[in-house]
Amino acid sequence: DYPGSASGQPTGKKWTATYGVVGMCAFGKAQWLTDGMNTEGVSAHFLYMQNYCTYQEPKDDDTDVSEIDLIAYLLGTCKSLDEVKAAMADINVYGFDPGMGFAPPAHLLMHDAEGSLAIEFHPEGHVVVDNPVGVGTNPPYLPWHLTNLNNYIGMTAAVPGPEMVEGIKLTAVGQGAGYRGIPGDWTPPARFVRAFTMVASSYQAQDGNDAEMATLHILNNFDIPAGLIQEAGPDGKPVDEITDYLTISNLTGKRYVYRTHGDSTVRVVDLSSTDFSSTRVIPIDTTEFGGFTPTTI
Repeated sequence: DYPGSASGQPTGKKWTATYGVVGMCAFGKAQWLTDGMNTEGVSAHFLYMQNYCTYQEPKDDDTDVSEIDLIAYLLGTCKSLDEVKAAMADINVYGFDPGMGFAPPAHLLMHDAEGSLAIEFHPEGHVVVDNPVGVGTNPPYLPWHLTNLNNYIGMTAAVPGPEMVEGIKLTAVGQGAGYRGIPGDWTPPARFVRAFTMVASSYQAQDGNDAEMATLHILNNFDIPAGLIQEAGPDGKPVDEITDYLTISNLTGKRYVYRTHGDSTVRVVDLSSTDFSSTRVIPIDTTEFGGFTPTTI
C-alpha cells in the first residue's frame, strides 16, 4: 500500500501495488523512483526536461499524484501501456520537491513488449504521446525530435563506393562514411538522432542475452564521464554532469540490468526470483570500483 506520501497532501492518490517493481531510487524513498520495470514487462524512465515541463497545481483530491511518485504508481498498477494511458486519464500530476530545492522537470518514457510512449507535461496539462521509434532523451518535447529526424534522411550504414566527379575519383575516407554528418555533440537533439540511428541499424536479437548485450553496446555511446559537461553550481563553481547509472530493462526476460558511474561491473536483478513481499531500499555503492579481473598470460 502506498499513501502517496511524497505529496504531503492528505487527499492525494493512494494505491495498492498489484505488480512487483524494481528500479532506481535516486531520492531515498522506495516509491520515489527515477527508473524501473515491473513483473509484467513494463518499464519507465524519468528524464530531465528543463524549460519543457509544467506540472499542474494540486487539486486536493484523490486524483493528485506527484511527479516523483508517478513511476511507482504506474508500474505498480499497470500491466501494459494501454493501462498506463487509461491511468493517466484519471490523475492530476503536480510538482513536488524531493529535496532538490525544486520539483525536477521531466518527462517519462515508458515501454512494454508492444511499443513505447512518452508522458510530457505542458501548461495545459499532461500529454501521452506514442513513440514509434522507441528512443528518447531530454528537451524539447518528443514530437520535435521525431520531426528533426527528417534532417537526416539518406544516411546509411553502407559505406559509399567510389564516385567519378569531373574526372576525379573520390573515395570515402575510412569506414562509417555513410553516416557522415550525424551530430556528435551531447545536446539532447544530437543524442536522440544518434540513439535512433544505432537502434534502427541494429540486427534483430537472437535471444534475451543477445538483446541485452546489443543494448549495452549502444548505451556505452551515451556514458558521459566527469569533465565533459560542466555547468555553474549554486556557489558559481563548475559542477560535472555525468551518467550516474545505466539500466537495461529486458521486458520479456523480466531482467533489470544496471551499471553505476563508479563501478563498471554490470549487474542484473531477475524479477522472476525477486521477493516482492515487502518494500525495501538497497543502497548501491556508486563510488567504489569493484576492480578489473586479473588475467594470467
